[in-house]
Amino acid sequence: MGKGGGRLYLVATPIGNLEDITLRAIKILRHVDLIAAEDTRKARPLLARYRIKAPLTSFFEHNEPAKIGALIKRLLNNQDIAVISEAGTPGVSDPGFRLIRQAIEQGIEVIPIPGPSAHVAALVCSGLPTDSFHFFGFLPPKGAKRKKRLEAIKELRGTIILYEAPHRLLRTLLDIQDSCGNRHICVAREMTKTYEEVIRGEITAVLEGLEGKKIRGEITLVVAGRGRGG
Repeated sequence: MGKGGGRLYLVATPIGNLEDITLRAIKILRHVDLIAAEDTRKARPLLARYRIKAPLTSFFEHNEPAKIGALIKRLLNNQDIAVISEAGTPGVSDPGFRLIRQAIEQGIEVIPIPGPSAHVAALVCSGLPTDSFHFFGFLPPKGAKRKKRLEAIKELRGTIILYEAPHRLLRTLLDIQDSCGNRHICVAREMTKTYEEVIRGEITAVLEGLEGKKIRGEITLVVAGRGRGG
């Protein structure tokens, strides 16, 4: 163990279906001194379902810098803390990276508790190659940064995985088509939830199928790499 007696646990939680949590995750969440949650409102139903009564504090993008010092202090004072994101694995397109870095610098033990991850779930059901892949999170919303990222994606041979908001999905598909051509893709929507939907095909066919539809929910987009179809 490092200088601090407390441990920082990075606990993966369900991305939709509350049954998608590991026995180990439940055990850890029941025994830590504090749970730092990205969204306490969404965390409470999960914690109540599994009779987890550890104290809860908010830990999200805008308060992360202000909270890190207090969390590190508690860890150094032999308290165990679990970080959970709104859904899935903390630190992946979610708050946590800066806390993790500081904990490591302080000699605090950082322990991942594996579990659900939306981009891995979408990849394995996409039908696209899984031997090599690149995860980019959300594309820059506009401008030169977005264009530069798309140009970089164009040259990659590994499968590409992106997150996207429903109101930007059609625009992103058109931008990928303009930059990369009519590639095979998979649109995974509302993974593990009641209205889960997986759409596979070339971009033109997927766009045609989505025409006139109201797109809702959380979306993971999987795109074939250069020269590698579905």
